[in-house]
Amino acid sequence: MSPGTLFALANLSILPAWILLAVLPWWKWTRVLAAYVTPAMLAVVWTMLMAGQLVPHGGGLGSLTQLVAMARDPYILVAMWMHNLMLDLFLGAWEVRDAQRLGVPHRYVVPCLALTFLAGPVGLLTYFAVRATVVKRVPWKS
Repeated sequence: MSPGTLFALANLSILPAWILLAVLPWWKWTRVLAAYVTPAMLAVVWTMLMAGQLVPHGGGLGSLTQLVAMARDPYILVAMWMHNLMLDLFLGAWEVRDAQRLGVPHRYVVPCLALTFLAGPVGLLTYFAVRATVVKRVPWKS
């Protein structure tokens, strides 16, 4: 399968889970699909993809130059992208669970989910701000 096809399929595969997190956060299957099944499915594909790749000459994780050399391989670049998709989705599922546990109204969580989907760290920071405002305490002092 081509890297472009893998990229498109990975992007499409996470959309149902994100939609469930935003629209049906209390449905029992939302947690299963968004926090476990979809990230695990992507992790399996990531593992198979990376198992079949050789590190390009000069590639590695020891320096920025080595990372750039690795990212020149389109399959490895797609794997890097899939890594982000998995972690952002896992993070979004955690935000929903944490908000439910603390009684944060879901309408405040939805914008955080959108930001986590688009720019993971910004969404997390936004969720922490919402959480601190609504719950009146910060995560590290729970």
